[in-house]
Parts: sequence; structure tokens; C-alpha cells
Amino acid sequence: MSDPQPATADTGSDEWLRLICADLGNAARSKLLSALGAPEHILSASPATLRGAGAQPADLDALSQIDDVRVRNATAWLAAPNHHLLTCNGPFWPEALRNIPDAPVALFVDGDPGLLAMPALAIVGSRNPTPQGADNAQQFARYLAGHGLAIVSGLATGIDASAHRGALAANGATVAVLGTGIDQCYPPANRDLQTEIARAGCVVSEYAPGRPAVAGQFPARNRIISGLALGTLVVEATRRSGSLITARLAGEQGRSVFAIPGSIHNPLSRGCHQLIRQGALLVESADDIFSDIGPRLSQVSAAAKNAPGKPESKADQAPDADYQRVLDALGWDPQGIDILAERTALTPAELSSMLLIMELDGLVAKAPGGGYIRGRR
Repeated sequence: MSDPQPATADTGSDEWLRLICADLGNAARSKLLSALGAPEHILSASPATLRGAGAQPADLDALSQIDDVRVRNATAWLAAPNHHLLTCNGPFWPEALRNIPDAPVALFVDGDPGLLAMPALAIVGSRNPTPQGADNAQQFARYLAGHGLAIVSGLATGIDASAHRGALAANGATVAVLGTGIDQCYPPANRDLQTEIARAGCVVSEYAPGRPAVAGQFPARNRIISGLALGTLVVEATRRSGSLITARLAGEQGRSVFAIPGSIHNPLSRGCHQLIRQGALLVESADDIFSDIGPRLSQVSAAAKNAPGKPESKADQAPDADYQRVLDALGWDPQGIDILAERTALTPAELSSMLLIMELDGLVAKAPGGGYIRGRR
């Protein structure tokens, strides 16, 4: 993660906060923004103009009764270091969310917003996994984060928490998407984990500070989990699991869906087996994931690096000179990331992301016994 940053907010944050704090659904906000163009136009519009833009009577009531206390609380939260507001028409908006169905109109971010532009994989699954399932989630997340992917999940108990911990153990990037207000923690048992993610990665929510846990908000947040990622990996899930909602949303968003198979006697394998029957890619190792998303990684990384006005993250600051430093530090004998970090003064997280792209480009190769060597290109 980059050094502590001052709060980042897209232009017109006061009006945005008032629109977000109005008791409108996301669909109503999106419709009004599409018709009227900006929050200030919505807030100053006459009832007739709002009705012409598609507002329903309940929407008119909500816009006329915005809670000023809620707005002040959101303003105070945003004033703290490393607290950010990203908006859908602002320069900092994650490109991955721009065209998904029912996209959020804004995100509160606690941590490093630059991580939202990284190539990412979502990992989801049961809240009550088997010990093997929890270990699979942690080990996959640790390996994938160590090779340059951000790990996105929902901070729930079970598979979600294991995935976040795996990414943190690799000193990699992880993104927790909340189904509550950005200042809330649900479940409360994960408070320390949420704090660690905010410090080393980022926590995001479309809900303003103070918004409590409400059941319907958690399925809604799943579209953001899948939308931020190139694909979604389901580790363990029953046939009625909320993780299957995330997988379905990933498919609707044009993302890849991966599933880990398990014993036919394990109820938590049945959701994964159902997904595989429906066309999800069966995963036995991380190579199964990289073989599918690999061709898209360079495009995502290039888009992230060139995004205009995006808040900078160390994960995407590496200029061409840094890549050359890595090549200069490599030889024909395998070199581990720790040695490369010493030779280049780059962090392990930076190196992991860069080496993944360089490997896909044929500039470096993994050695059979571990470490990296120069590629044949």
C-alpha cells in the first residue's frame, strides 16, 4: 500500500454526499444521474423536472427530507486520512465497475483506492467451511496475491475471511466490500481483520457511514465484489449459498466463474459442482485460473497504469525504468523475490505484480525449483 494519503474526493463531494444520504435506491439514483447529469442538478430540480426524469413519489419525498445529521457524519468521516469518496463520473472511478449492470454510483473507500484498478480475483464461499475449505481459500489467495492479483471478498466469516488473510500473509493487495456503512463492521468478530485490511489494502462500501447491517444489502454488495474482479472463485458453497449469487452476477457481468470441486459426500461441495455443471471452470490449481485470465492481465494493468487522474498506488506506479531494474537484477540462475527486493529497492508486492506481467510477456520465467530467471524473449 502507498504511504498515508490525504482524503481523496471527486469534484462536488458535498452534493454527492447529500444525494448518497437521501433514502433513494441505487436504481433511482442512477436514473436521475443519467437524466440530469450531476447531483447538484438533481438537488436543485423542481418536482416536475424530477418526475420527468423518472422520479417516483417516494423519491421526491426522499430528496425533500435528506437527513442533515447523516450528511455531517459522512463529511466528518471523509475528512480523516485515507478516507475517500469515489464517484461514477469522476476521474478516480474503477474502470472495472463502469459498465456492469446496476453499477453503484459512488464508493466510500477506507485505505488505498489505487488498488481498485489492479487486476483482481474474487474469492467467495461458505460462512461455515470445512477446515480444508478454509485452508484452500487461504492458500489460493496467498499464492494469487503473491503473484500480483488483488483478492476481493466480502469480509464475512469463513471463506471470505480466509481469503483476505491469505492475501495479507503474502503482503499482497486485498479489497473488502462491505454490505454496511463504511464505518461499520459486520460481523463484529472481524473488526481487527477489517482494520488490518484498511491499513494494508482497502475497504469499500456504497453505503454512507452509519448505515447498519440490513439483510438485503449483502446480496446487493455481491455485484461489486464480482464487478471489481476478472473472475470469481467459489471455494465451498451449498446449492442455496449466497456465493452462487456472486457467481451468477459474475457471469452476467462477463467475468469468469471458477469452482473448486470436492467430495460428493460434502454438502458444501454441491454448490461448486452445480456451477461446474453450468459451465464454471473446474479449478485444481492456480494455473487453471491464470490460464483463463492471463490474456486479460496485461490489458488491465496497462489500463490501470494509464488511467487519467487515478489516485496512485505503489502497485501501479512502476515505470519502464523499474521493469528494466528487475531485468538487470535477474540472471540465468534463479533469484527469489527477497533477493530481487534487495537489488532493486522495490517491495515484494510491487515485484510480484511486475513479475506476473513480465512472465506473461515472456520477459521472465519461473524456475522449476522456485525463483525467477530471464525469459527467452
